[in-house]
Amino acid sequence: MASPTNTRFAVAVHVLTYLASCAAAGRTTPVSSDELAGSTAVNPVHVRKVLGPLRTAGLVRSRPGAHGGWELAADPATVNLAQVWQVLQGDDQILGIHGPNPACTVGANIQGVLVDLDRRLARAVLDELERISLEDVMATAGFDPEDYAALLP
Repeated sequence: MASPTNTRFAVAVHVLTYLASCAAAGRTTPVSSDELAGSTAVNPVHVRKVLGPLRTAGLVRSRPGAHGGWELAADPATVNLAQVWQVLQGDDQILGIHGPNPACTVGANIQGVLVDLDRRLARAVLDELERISLEDVMATAGFDPEDYAALLP
């Protein structure tokens, strides 16, 4: 199976779950990009690029400085994954639609079919993600504050 080229959504859900878990475990200090990178196994710069739009959307907040970092800014029960998807994916296509040759009989007609399919898939993805809150992700992952004591500084 081919690996995905865009991991922003998956990294965002992972990081948001980590931040929510820290808060639920009673952590009161921000989480550094390095710590989040360690959990997600991606570069801290990538973590910050993912978190920037989430901060703009009001889902996370950051504190600058040596003891700064990231915190969840919303109640995990009120954040659904469709919100995260829309912040990071926007109106980007779901499918990798190409630019076919308009001189080809198939190429001249396939574009409309693929664009319509892409719109339908995007709506289905959003419909499904709207049903899943960040709190649901934590529950599905088996979150228990005692298990996350290691997240406390």
